[in-house]
Parts: sequence; C-alpha cells; structure tokens
Amino acid sequence: MGGAPVPEVTEPGFEHLLRELTPQVLGALVRRYGHFDACEDAVQEALLAASQQWPRDGVPAQPRAWLITVASRRLTDELRSEEARRRRENNQALEIPLVAPGADSAGPRDADDTLLLLFLCCHPSLNRAGQIALTLRAVGGLTTDEIARALLVPEETMRKRITRAKQSIRTSGVPFRPPPPSELPERLAAVLQVLYLIFNEGYTSTDRVDLAEEAIRLARLAYRLLPDNGEVAGLLALMLLTHARRAARTTPAGDLIRLDEQDRSLWDADAVAEGTTLVTDAMARFPLGPYQLQAAIAALHDEAQTPEATDWPQIVALYDLLVRFDDTPIARLNRAVAIAMVQGPQAGLALIEDLAKDPRLTNHHRVDVARAHLHELAGNHQEALTAYLSAARQTTSLPEQRYLNTRAARLR
Repeated sequence: MGGAPVPEVTEPGFEHLLRELTPQVLGALVRRYGHFDACEDAVQEALLAASQQWPRDGVPAQPRAWLITVASRRLTDELRSEEARRRRENNQALEIPLVAPGADSAGPRDADDTLLLLFLCCHPSLNRAGQIALTLRAVGGLTTDEIARALLVPEETMRKRITRAKQSIRTSGVPFRPPPPSELPERLAAVLQVLYLIFNEGYTSTDRVDLAEEAIRLARLAYRLLPDNGEVAGLLALMLLTHARRAARTTPAGDLIRLDEQDRSLWDADAVAEGTTLVTDAMARFPLGPYQLQAAIAALHDEAQTPEATDWPQIVALYDLLVRFDDTPIARLNRAVAIAMVQGPQAGLALIEDLAKDPRLTNHHRVDVARAHLHELAGNHQEALTAYLSAARQTTSLPEQRYLNTRAARLR
C-alpha cells in the first residue's frame, strides 16, 4: 500500500479488506488528481479514519466509495491550504456518516483502478528499479523491508530508492496520468516484473497468500487488456501453475515440503489445466519469451504424476532457451539442477561451483540449497550437511530456516 502500513483494526477481516481496497482507492485518486505523494497521504488518512470508525460503527455498505470520499476530502484540503496539513498532523479524526456515497464518488466496482495504478507507477521519468520499487509499495502493499528482500538489496538502499522515485516524479514535469495506448508496451515489461515479484513474495511467504492471489487477479486484468501479448499470457500461466501447488508445499505446522516430496493429489487440477492451456496457446501463437518458458517448465512439473515421471530432458531444453532470453544467475542455477537430474549430481555440482563465483550470488542461500540437494543425491552426506547449515544461516525466511535445519538434522 502507500507510505505507511494499514492501521490495525479490532474487528477480524478489516485489515484484509483495507489491504485489498488501498491500491484501488489510491489508483482512483491518482487518476483524478494526479499528485501521487498527496494522494498517498490522503489515502493513509482515510485508512486511519476507517480503522477508528468501522470497528465502532460497522463497515459501510460501499467501503471503497467511503474511503475514496474521505481521501478526496482530505486531498482537497491538502491542495487548498497548508494549514490543512498541520491539522492532519495533529491527528484530528475525521467523522463522516456511514452512508453510501453517490456513483461519482466511486464508480462501479468493475472500474478497478489497481491495474491502472500499476501503469501509472511505471512512470517514464523513472528507471526500471524505481518503477518496480514504487509499484511494489503502492500496489503490492509490501513494506520497505519486504521489497528489499524481494529485490535482494539492503533495506536502507530500498528506502532511498523509493524516496528518489517519488522525487523524480515531482521534478520531472511529466504528468502523473494514465498513459496513452502508445506508451503501454514500453511500460509493460516493468508492470509484468512487478506482478511477478508481488506473486513471489506472496507465494514464498506462509502468511501473505493475499499477495499471490492479488497478483493473479491483476495478471488476469492485464491479460484481459492485452490478450494478444504472449508474455502477459505466459506470466498468468506461470502464476497459476505455481500457485496450484500451494496446498501441498507446507505441512499443517507451516514447514516447507520439497517439490519432489509433495502430495500431488493436493495440487489444484483446475489451475494446472488453465495454466497449461494458456501457455500452450501462447507458445503456439506468439514469439517466445521468458515468462512463457518458465510457465512451460512449471507445466512439465505439474503434469508429472510422480517425481520420477518428470520430463527432465525437456526441462533442460527449456532452460537452455530461457537463459538466452533471461541470462540471470538464478535461471542458470535452476538449469544446473535440471542437468543434474539428467546427467547425474556431479554434472550439476560442477556447474554450481562455477556459478558460485558470480558476485550476484555472493552469500545467496539458494546456491547452498542447490549444492546441498545435489550432494545429498550423490550420497555425500557430510558435504550436504555443511551446505544445508550454511544455507540456513544465510536465508532470512524462518520457514526456510526450519526446513533447511531439518534436512541437516537428518544427515547428522
């Protein structure tokens, strides 16, 4: 969401509702007024008012419209007078009747401004890093710390990046308005990367499933807007095929379960079928791209009835294509593991040792996770134990730490 967390409220479900509505309200205000920082502040004031009033008076019939009305009033005051800012800073609570605002206050629910806000945040005055950071904050609702972890940078670096992004918009002179159709393609790459990162943050977290579901919802909207873009279809397919495994990826206690040890009967067959159909159609009709290739890899995993039935040679071939489009160290790391499944653990370990020299992977726990897995497959238990413990020390995720320490304990 915006510059501060959603205020806590006493009634169960309120926080989730406010999280869902925040980017929609912010998008509506930015579309109407164009002042991002001022709109963000006004939305925070509306959230604070809701957290104070809704537990006492009940949720209004049209909560989105209520928030837009409150935020608009605050923003109008902000734009008219500096004195209104001082009044806001004194934390005076805004009291308004819980009546349904008129249609002009909110518009129909289908007029969801969240996707529009995504494109707005991918402002031409910002570099890619700034676009992604600002959008993750405004649309994804991630905290600065969550964004920093998602992008593998220090928290203070990310804090400065978000501040610079807002300053760049203010000083650019380029209006913060909906982009014309001609500008959509150039902003699309940043939008897709943001959606991918929001999804990953939600999927890898044990308590932020709402982020993954919101990313899927936004990807559906993007696909509806751009049905003839293969990468939009590929990203939606990748999310569906990955999210299909969520019910099987953790124990009831929240401990992680490795893909080859999951109960595949718990996978969402409908999501697998939808994702597979999407990526198959996209690869047949459009030029290949990295999201389509990743979705195709996910589909091969999901279609295998057992781990042994996985078509590893085909997965290696897809990774060979993927690194031509997206030659990242993580893609090469995953390729090394796939090669190990075809040629044996030692072949994969040799590739991993070369990859470990890449400075972008310095102290990255995924290197040791892959190393540990392949050493375990090779029967090198002491090397696997050392690598699991090293990975556990490096990751900041508590579920991952528990999983890695558990794997290590089995080898002692």
